[in-house]
Amino acid sequence: MLSKEKIARINELSKKKKQGTLTEAEAKEQTALRKEYLDSFRNSFRDTITNVKIMDAAGNDVTPEKVKQLKRNKPLN
Repeated sequence: MLSKEKIARINELSKKKKQGTLTEAEAKEQTALRKEYLDSFRNSFRDTITNVKIMDAAGNDVTPEKVKQLKRNKPLN
């Protein structure tokens, strides 16, 4: 997960962009921070999905094969 400081900086740069006062260097920084945020989110989401186990009412594991395969292989992207 991204630090609170980085998330605050993303928000700060977003406000500057809306105001039209974002410099070229800040725009590059914003792009890099957004990429880092999205990578962090995707990895976290992937970890959540790979740890899901779906059970039916009878207690049988009915997790889709695709999810089981993700758990075994854990591809990065």
